Amino acid sequence: MFESTVYLARRAQLKNKINTGIILITGNSDSSMSYPSNTYNFRQDSTFLYLFGLNIQNLVGVIDVDNNKEYIFGNDVDIEDIIWMGKQIPLSEKAKEVGVENTDIFDNVFGFVKKAQQKGQKIHFLPPYRQDHKILLSEIIGLNYSEIKDNSSVELIKALVSLREIKDEYEFQELLKAAKIGYEMHTTAMKMAREGVLEQKIAGTIEGIALSKGWGISFPVILSQNGETLHNHNHNKLLKKGRLMLTDAGAETNMNYCSDNTRITPIGGFTQKQLEIYEIVRKATNESIKMCKPDIYYKDVHLNAAKIITQGLKDLGLMKGNVDDAIKNGAHAMFFPHGLGHMMGLDVHDMENYGENYVGYDETISRVDQFGTAYLRLAKQLKKGFVLTVEPGIYFIPDLIEKWKKEKINNDYINFNKVEKYLNFGGIRLEDDIIVTENACEIIGKRIPISPKKIEELL
Repeated sequence: MFESTVYLARRAQLKNKINTGIILITGNSDSSMSYPSNTYNFRQDSTFLYLFGLNIQNLVGVIDVDNNKEYIFGNDVDIEDIIWMGKQIPLSEKAKEVGVENTDIFDNVFGFVKKAQQKGQKIHFLPPYRQDHKILLSEIIGLNYSEIKDNSSVELIKALVSLREIKDEYEFQELLKAAKIGYEMHTTAMKMAREGVLEQKIAGTIEGIALSKGWGISFPVILSQNGETLHNHNHNKLLKKGRLMLTDAGAETNMNYCSDNTRITPIGGFTQKQLEIYEIVRKATNESIKMCKPDIYYKDVHLNAAKIITQGLKDLGLMKGNVDDAIKNGAHAMFFPHGLGHMMGLDVHDMENYGENYVGYDETISRVDQFGTAYLRLAKQLKKGFVLTVEPGIYFIPDLIEKWKKEKINNDYINFNKVEKYLNFGGIRLEDDIIVTENACEIIGKRIPISPKKIEELL
């Protein structure tokens, strides 16, 4: 945990942004894996961690804005629990470590909220992302299960986004730790990449690094020679010479701050054909990072990356026509069908449970519905303290290529005859994590090798 003053300040700032009412933050409980007492590794809710800091199951945090009081509801363990878990610090003492003076047993949260409702106090809560949260909120608030999401507090969402999107110095130090673990994971994967090695061996090794250095991986490892599948969690193939291994992986620190990087490893070294595509993506990555600074719209950075990719593919004869017209018509999205990046912090896709349109968009910019650009998770103006990913890519997806060719989609901008020679190419994505500074941005931690020369040296 951070010092209690950090959590006190966060809750005070939140109270200043919420006009009136009760703020209800549900922590996570254990999730069973195959039978009730065989559970997945516990991961606390990120909002609860941000405001209350306690990495303990079955807690509810309450902030009474009207009366300027804060509570944590939860149960202390009994002797049977102690036999299995060892002696535990009482909840009242743990709560004081994060600046909360008022604690009560878990069941009393129901009566507390009911009394607040009877007084006419508004109950603010977040849209739940777990079914057990939905059930609990339904019981606490007295709403039908199906009505919970629609009655969540937009005011609370916007207030929390405005706080969590700016990372402070304490958070940045945790992000540096996550980056250091991520660096070891990715360089280890590069060193292990040899013809005949099973993908699973590498994926398992780097997941082990994340577990040995912190909480674990920040999301399920993506590691595959079939990098044209954007989220490929299948690790059952032997590496083959001449293929490209895409590794998209990150770590969480013991305080649950994340890293998220992607690198490409050529098995046996880059071929000229691979190098040509790789250098387009590397240029898009580097130019995008140079472009990031306060007040610039990230959508503009995304579209500039699309322009670099389109021009590069045109130079290779894979695309044709006017570059700006091609982008306007979405032709680039056959090769680059996702957004340039997303917020990152306590969640690898930070605050995504609040809703992407609240996190990545605001009153000044709305999501577009064009294929490719519609998947952009972050489009709004950058601010000092934003932490985000920059991850352009080029992919040759056989089914998508076949569909567009058959339906003559963007036929004026794509040279399908030449593209079909790349059907077995795979995909290339490069991803760095950055923090926006006073007038620019910087990569968080030591940059994972990205130049072809350095990657081949690791091989």
